[in-house]
Amino acid sequence: MVSAAEQLAANLNFGALAKAEELKKRIWFTLGALLVYRLGTYIPLPGIDPSAWEQIFRTQAGGILGMFNMFSGGGIHRMAIFALNIMPYISASIIIQLMTTVSPTLEQLKKEGEQGRKTINQYTRYLTVLLAAFQAYGISIGLEGAGNVVSDPGWFFRISTTITLAGGTMFLMWLGEQITARGIGNGISLIILSGIVAELPSALFGMFELGRQGALSTGIILAVIVMAVVVIAFIVFMERAQRRLLIQYPKRQVGNQMFEGQSSHLPLKLNTSGVIPPIFASSLLLLPTTVANFNAGQGGEWMTWITTQLGHGRPLFLVLYIALIVFFAFFYTAIVFNPTETADNLKKHGGFIPGIRPGERTAEYIDYVLSRITVVGAAYLAIVCLIPEILISYAAVPFYFGGTSLLIVVSVTIDTVAQIQGYLLAHQYEGLIKRSKLRGRRR
Repeated sequence: MVSAAEQLAANLNFGALAKAEELKKRIWFTLGALLVYRLGTYIPLPGIDPSAWEQIFRTQAGGILGMFNMFSGGGIHRMAIFALNIMPYISASIIIQLMTTVSPTLEQLKKEGEQGRKTINQYTRYLTVLLAAFQAYGISIGLEGAGNVVSDPGWFFRISTTITLAGGTMFLMWLGEQITARGIGNGISLIILSGIVAELPSALFGMFELGRQGALSTGIILAVIVMAVVVIAFIVFMERAQRRLLIQYPKRQVGNQMFEGQSSHLPLKLNTSGVIPPIFASSLLLLPTTVANFNAGQGGEWMTWITTQLGHGRPLFLVLYIALIVFFAFFYTAIVFNPTETADNLKKHGGFIPGIRPGERTAEYIDYVLSRITVVGAAYLAIVCLIPEILISYAAVPFYFGGTSLLIVVSVTIDTVAQIQGYLLAHQYEGLIKRSKLRGRRR
């Protein structure tokens, strides 16, 4: 039987959107904030020769530098003030979340509710400043040693570049938080999404241009397009997949009335972690290679080895990429879903899983089911991110069509649309309540 919420969701249309004033304000705010971000990716760093940097970028665009450019929305290609993008913030979030599992102080803060989360977020911002400054300084040193890219090398250029790039990251972090609070969707994810989508037309044009020049055959181009469509369909199917646990509620008496026992479902998403594992994995792989990639000629053989082995499509890169995706799939699921807390809430409200004793046994069963479906979810993420990467590496196709970029685009779009539907549902429910009150007054 279709629920009332599902019926209401089916009736959502643009007319309802036009009447939801708060939702329209949030959408316009989100679009305006993303426009500001996109404008920032076109403001170049001072003291850079664009033509000289263009030549160097083209020689390394197929490696880790190209992947970094994808997440920065073309900011690396143009060496803009937002070249670091939001990646230092993501790296800081990973480190802080890992520390909450080993540090008693951070673990206690996590349990303190809203105030504890604010303190942890503040620590994340401080660590973001340090990581952004470290990466920005490495980029400034690398630019000076890259040839004739810097017109006036020296400490002034290094300090100004470090301040500018780190400041750009902090501004994007603030902008993402504003989008989350005053706009629609997760601000950090939307910033990454907008960068990928904005660069997609140029990637398509580049692929077709390679086909026109004969560097890519028509069969490979068609295969890549078909692969992208199949991967998108697979992502949509898996992101909506759930394992529903049957929850029973016993009969209960309220006053003189006896209410029959009811049943509902506890939905467990197949991929509870969402798009976080690929983003975290990419961020961690980018962090050690940022400096190594620019200083490969100055850091000795081991720097050259790191840059080579962690290049896009290399075996070590793929193995570490998959290992990190699987790790963060389980790690993030453990953070966002607490089986013990869920079991306690069910017991408090009289709910139970048929055949499972309430309390600790229910928590163990939920954890058992969640672990099994997380294995499937982690395998799905690994397949989506690995197979296109291998095909693209051997076919020399721009990896905007890789699994990571498609996963981010599809997942963030699904989550954002779900939030919009949630606002529309709330707006329509408010309208129904107001109309029912007016009818009661007329009577």
